[in-house]
Formats: sequence, structure tokens, C-alpha cells
Amino acid sequence: QAQLAESGGGLVQSGGSLRLSCRGSGFTLEYNTIGWFRQTPGKEREVGACISSSDSSTYYADSGKGRFTISRENAKNTVYLHMKSLKPKATAVYYCGADIEALGIAQFSSEYYYWGQGTQVTVSS
Repeated sequence: QAQLAESGGGLVQSGGSLRLSCRGSGFTLEYNTIGWFRQTPGKEREVGACISSSDSSTYYADSGKGRFTISRENAKNTVYLHMKSLKPKATAVYYCGADIEALGIAQFSSEYYYWGQGTQVTVSS
């Protein structure tokens, strides 16, 4: 059974850093486009970063440029999201998703098939 599991969220002060992990089981993340999304109450899930399956090219939303780095560790079947210089507006539940059909970048949550349960990130001022 294919599953994704996020970890690494928590409480961090403004200006701090976190590394989120997305570990796959039951399928190989290396062969899928993986995205990190965030969601706050009453709002849609929005992309923060994405890494493609074809050539591991990356995409960052404007909110993540210069602050986020997405990377793969294939031996651990894991995709990471490194976040630095965090601001309170980054507070959200962060989800990783797997798009099992795309070869390139996928920016929209509707393109993703598998999702993890989410991990809470809270940035205090």
C-alpha cells in the first residue's frame, strides 16, 4: 500500500530553520514528481516547492524562493524541504504529495494522487 509520511514540523522562532521529511513506503519516490504544499484554515492547499521525476528539476513558489530547498535522498526513499529565514506567515500544515503521472513540474494540488497526513509548522514572532 502506497503511503507518504511527513515529519520534522514544530515550533520555531522567526528567522529560524526547519527541515521537513517526506518518506515514502509501498512505492519509489524517485520515479514520481513530489511536491510540498501548505495549508491554513479556510484556504486551499498551495504549492511551496516541487521536484520532478524526470530530471529532478525544481520549482519554487514566490513565497519559497530563496528560503526553501527541495531535495531527494533516494537511498532513504525520502524527499526533504529545507526551510530557512522563516516568518510567522509561513505557519501552516505542510503536506507532501506524489504525482504518479507527471514527468515534470506539477504546481497544483489537483495533480497529486498520494498525500501524507501533514505536519504542523508554527513560526512565532
